[in-house]
Amino acid sequence: MQLSKITDSQLVQRYISGDEKALEVLITRHKSKIYNFIYSKILDREISEDIFQETFIKVINTLRRGSYNDEGKFIQWVMRIAHNLVIDHFRRQKKHPQHNESDEYDIFSSLQDDDNSNAEVRMIKEQLLKDVRNLIKELPKDQQEVLVMRFYRDMSFKEIAETTNVSINTALGRMRYALINLRKIVEKNRIILHV
Repeated sequence: MQLSKITDSQLVQRYISGDEKALEVLITRHKSKIYNFIYSKILDREISEDIFQETFIKVINTLRRGSYNDEGKFIQWVMRIAHNLVIDHFRRQKKHPQHNESDEYDIFSSLQDDDNSNAEVRMIKEQLLKDVRNLIKELPKDQQEVLVMRFYRDMSFKEIAETTNVSINTALGRMRYALINLRKIVEKNRIILHV
């Protein structure tokens, strides 16, 4: 049976059972509806693409954890996730209205200074960034690559997949494991990553 002809519910079950292709079919099937919904609220292509990707990272994580409650309404569930991420985006914009444009993405760009001129705070932030770069070097090469492309080069998961010759699903998986492994390294070494 061709994957494109089976229901969302069956595709979800196949993905949970380990069929990676099933998720690609689901993404392809609903991409335009979900992306257009996000774009209609955000009106910025790059941010919409990021929120779209975040939506499917949440979908993948939920499915892998076995937390998805299949009521035959996959698309409504995904749209709800996308809607919540759009709301989160606007909340962040309200909280941090200034956006610092630069060539290199700064993981700590969301940290807000009460006093930007405070040299001590700047030095601490620089040390934190250096620490994060060193932590990234402890990850497996494929995870390092995806993390650097995503956070430091601001590449979309589609671009990462094309650059590394893997599926979007594989790129998303590598990012997920990179973040999990980073968290483990931070906890194991009791590193404090805030000012």
